[in-house]
Formats: sequence, structure tokens, C-alpha cells
Amino acid sequence: MKGLGSLDERHDYYIEVASGEISRSSTDSPWHFKISATDEEITKLREIFDSNYSTDWQNFYRSHVPYVQYHFDRENDAYDENLHRVYAMIHELGDEEAKKHIESMGILDHPAP
Repeated sequence: MKGLGSLDERHDYYIEVASGEISRSSTDSPWHFKISATDEEITKLREIFDSNYSTDWQNFYRSHVPYVQYHFDRENDAYDENLHRVYAMIHELGDEEAKKHIESMGILDHPAP
């Protein structure tokens, strides 16, 4: 069918990690990383962001339980692991500027928790 792209077709996306925003437009909202990804890769990235959103709410509720320290908290571990996965995907799919920036952060130098 004319007009339908291949499932393997790549498009440019603009990513804002802090808000979990993924956009096809570079002008609609602020962004920090440009990537080129297939629909399947974007779906996977969206799932990681959604998982972190859920974990973030769990952390909010947990933060009201003062006797659980950060380093003993499974929700924080899950959030940190998801963040590591997000940066790994951006590094894999990103343009040269994104790759260099993530490498300069050193976040991928250590295995995910």
C-alpha cells in the first residue's frame, strides 16, 4: 500500500529524559537528545518511561515512610535501572552529539543496579 512505511523505517525523535517526553518535532517542546528509531524501538522506550512514571509514584508514597533508606529501597533500584536502560537506548539510537553527551556523563560505565 502506498503511504504506509515499513516497520523497520526509522524516524527522528526528540527526547526529554526528565519529563519522559518523546516527540517527532524539534520545536514543539524542549528536548536534550535526538535519536533515529523504528516504531518498535520507540514503543520499547515509551514502556521504560511509563514504568519509571509508575515507579516514581511508588517512590513518592515510600518517601513518607522515613525508616526505609534509599539504598535499601527496591523502588529506587527499579527507577535507577530504568534510567540506565533509557540512557543505553538513547546512546544506541542517538546521533553523535547524544552519544558523546551520554559517554561524558559516565552513566553507562557502571552496570545497571
